[in-house]
Amino acid sequence: MMNGEQSRFKRFIQNFYLVFILIFLYAPILIMMVLSFNSSKSRTQWGGFTLKWYSEMFQNATIMDALYNTLLIAFISALVATVIGTVASLGINAMKRLPKTVVLGVNNIPMLNSEIVTGISLMLTFIAFGISLGFKTILLAHITFNIPYVILSVMPKLKQTDKYTYEAAMDLGAGPVQAFFKVVFPDIMPGVLSGFLLAFTMSLDDFIITHFTRGAGINTLSTLIYSEVRRGIKPSMYALSSIIFVTVLALLLITNFSPEKSGKRPPAGMPVPEEVRKRRKNMETFRKGLLVAAAFFIVVSVSFTTYKHYINSSSNELYVYNWGEYIDESVIDQFEQETGIQVTYDLFETNEEMYPVIEAGAVQYDVVCPSDYMIQKMAENGLLAEINFENVPNIKEIDPVYMDRSKSFDPENKYSVPYTWGTVGILYNTELIKQLGVPAPTKWADLWDERYKGEILMQDSVRDAFMVALKELGYSMNTKSPEELAKARDLLIRQKPLVQAYVIDQVRDKMIGEEAAISVIYSGEMLYIQEETAGSDFTLEYVLPEEGTNIWIDSWVIPANAKNKENAEKWINFLCRPDIAKKNFEYITYATPNKGAFDLLDPEVQENKAVFPDVSRLQNCEVFNYMGDETDSIYNEMWKEVKSN
Repeated sequence: MMNGEQSRFKRFIQNFYLVFILIFLYAPILIMMVLSFNSSKSRTQWGGFTLKWYSEMFQNATIMDALYNTLLIAFISALVATVIGTVASLGINAMKRLPKTVVLGVNNIPMLNSEIVTGISLMLTFIAFGISLGFKTILLAHITFNIPYVILSVMPKLKQTDKYTYEAAMDLGAGPVQAFFKVVFPDIMPGVLSGFLLAFTMSLDDFIITHFTRGAGINTLSTLIYSEVRRGIKPSMYALSSIIFVTVLALLLITNFSPEKSGKRPPAGMPVPEEVRKRRKNMETFRKGLLVAAAFFIVVSVSFTTYKHYINSSSNELYVYNWGEYIDESVIDQFEQETGIQVTYDLFETNEEMYPVIEAGAVQYDVVCPSDYMIQKMAENGLLAEINFENVPNIKEIDPVYMDRSKSFDPENKYSVPYTWGTVGILYNTELIKQLGVPAPTKWADLWDERYKGEILMQDSVRDAFMVALKELGYSMNTKSPEELAKARDLLIRQKPLVQAYVIDQVRDKMIGEEAAISVIYSGEMLYIQEETAGSDFTLEYVLPEEGTNIWIDSWVIPANAKNKENAEKWINFLCRPDIAKKNFEYITYATPNKGAFDLLDPEVQENKAVFPDVSRLQNCEVFNYMGDETDSIYNEMWKEVKSN
């Protein structure tokens, strides 16, 4: 009795552990799939069942283009890898035991190796041979890492084949090729199809290798989802991710379906009953049917997306590299309609991420939107082309104040045209600071007030963090003095116990959610914050610190290796048009330097001092300058000390 109870208890523990692991693995995916049917954009409130996010997904040109790239790359790479892998498997199978073991061991290395190592090494190889990153490099990379999976699928089937049947076919007069396709190939067909579907699945789901080997304007579903997540994921991405998960799961189930597991094998030496033999044959036929159906579905999908892609393709192109959520997408559509130029739009998250892409030269963008100090660095390193302002007559709409400020990083105004500007200040929750019994902050020094312990959000950015400390100490935020930087580092280390978190994009959501009382934030977030907190029982106020702060400018520039320079100048000219600049301002809510667009804004927006502060308040403000590689390394090393202390 005790043994029975122990056995039941053991099974219960095993089942509970299995269920727990499955919940841990798949509950997040299930939540995402549920949210894909939520009519509300909120991740915490259910607004009712809807399919609009799926509809929006299929109507989104960017997503459809990424789908085309994903399917075409996965199909071609899987097909080529299947041919190469099958031929390689035949050669390996014919080897003697020792060399076969060695080759199979080598074949397993790419599967065991870290994908980031493979991705970086492939990228460096392409650059070393002067191959521009793009569609072809992703394709070559995917073929490379797919081949081992095909070999892994085909080899077991080859081991099951009877070599004497092949030899008998040869003895009966069949040639080697005819004997192979008549005798061997039908036996290994399930393995070949499984290898094809497995390779297709691996390619479909890949992100890391694609990320390092893709070029300008090339997005797959995985890289698109990654870029969307970084800038604030939309519900249509939930729908897209759900479809990818279901598709990959279905393909994996098909490729791993084994008819041999459908019944118990009889003891060795006993004949297989006719009924069992028929059932196995039916199951094998069913599996082959699934494999063929899946392959047919893939071919149809690739053909359809290829047809749609080439209908919408154009030779008159423009490759744009911009921050996430930094343009009204309808502006891109309007530009394409008015000019006939097809825009390929890529995103970056930080200036530091963008710079090596442009510097390497393997990816060629026509127009980019960096920040002030990065423009100076790019110009000094010969990475920018001079703009022909005869092609940009709307430059007259840019307020001379901002053209003058741009001279701090572009002394002759040769390389850049201001797009947005703003300040870095302090955002505070009026109700929370009352509860803390602390006066409203007015200066950077207030961020070292012990009463704010655990309520401070700092920017997770080396230049912004050091700017706060340097201004509090009375130094220039562009200092190169190691002694002044060391004092700023020590000040930031002293502040660290008071800081709740170092954040970037999360700062506005945390403040709206009343998760902190005070934060360092960009002024461009204020319109969004004010709209989201309208009617709430608390107020979020923005203040420019007394010690001065950073006034930043993001501008459009043209890389020196741009292929479509005139199209880039048409793009810049178009964005300088007052009605277009106004539309962009209303979408991204960062202050516009376009005086024509400013005049079109509602008076209450023009008078919003958080977005458009008085010029008199900017006297102690500075624009970030490029500090040089040596000083940059000092900043970065000291920032590491702050974060790791």
